[in-house]
Amino acid sequence: MIKMSQAVASAVLVSAGLLCAGLPGGTALADSGPAGVTVEGSRPHITVVGEGSVSTTPDIMRLDTGVEVRRPTAGAAFTAARTAAADLTRALRAAGVAAEDLRTDELTLGPEFREYPTISGYRATQGVEAVVRDIDDADDVVEAAAAVGEAVRLRGISFELSDNSTPLRLAREAAFKDARSRAEQYAKLARRGLGRVLEITEQSVTPPTPVLGFAAAVDRASISPGRRDVSVSVRVLYELE
Repeated sequence: MIKMSQAVASAVLVSAGLLCAGLPGGTALADSGPAGVTVEGSRPHITVVGEGSVSTTPDIMRLDTGVEVRRPTAGAAFTAARTAAADLTRALRAAGVAAEDLRTDELTLGPEFREYPTISGYRATQGVEAVVRDIDDADDVVEAAAAVGEAVRLRGISFELSDNSTPLRLAREAAFKDARSRAEQYAKLARRGLGRVLEITEQSVTPPTPVLGFAAAVDRASISPGRRDVSVSVRVLYELE
């Protein structure tokens, strides 16, 4: 589904005649907002900015999880964390996560103090990021991680697109169509014909930003990726006839 945004576009008509004599009907050209001006000799041009946005559904989930343990000694804490992390990895693999989609993203070991400098014990953590490439498996993966034991920590999830090339292409088409429509309107207001395209500049591309959050797997299919927008802004320079 393509949605056209209402972002502000800038348009300026420039020529030797327009600058000296004003627009047809005796109204002088006034610009109350930002604008770009391009002049080649006495030929008029118009610069517009068009925007296009495409709504799409993410198809990948990233699960940020890990383990955390506390033990009286550093060695015991580290060993317990490594064991718990191995159990977590096996559970994620059994739930369908591929080995190459598992990544260790944290490994810590340090003392905890009852009252400084008295050490009360040691805390060890190991983080694991799991990439779930089938959203339908999201609940099963989260449940498998949570079932490993009390050492497991579920920190959150994010969603993204595995391939944003198609929505980007559609957003570019929408942005260019928007720019054309704006240019035609301004050309008509200036009593001119819209000529050839002289320059196209892609000003900005906004891919779907990963949105963080966490939904506990209480009911089946409780985790939903929602929808995200892919947006493109394009600046187009037209010649006026």
